[in-house]
Amino acid sequence: MNHRLVASSALASVVATGLAAATSAHGADDKAKEKCYGIAKAGQNDCANLSATHACAGESKADHAVDEWKYVAAGTCKQLKGLSEAEAKAKLKGKKV
Repeated sequence: MNHRLVASSALASVVATGLAAATSAHGADDKAKEKCYGIAKAGQNDCANLSATHACAGESKADHAVDEWKYVAAGTCKQLKGLSEAEAKAKLKGKKV
């Protein structure tokens, strides 16, 4: 058997195993996080806001806007004085939270 073929196959296996491990680790991180509204500083939001005025991360214009969110470790949002999505939506509609 050709030594280059064996070496290439071994390298491909190592790369594939590393990618699979990285993907599963990333998935575990996602499960351990939650969206926390009202804590993002201007330009530090994680994605689209509830008001639909933008659809990308880093586009918030004000600190601690109720409709902007960041991912935080699960269970820590209240400690950071943040809101759940339902609470943020209610606050945006002018209802008492």
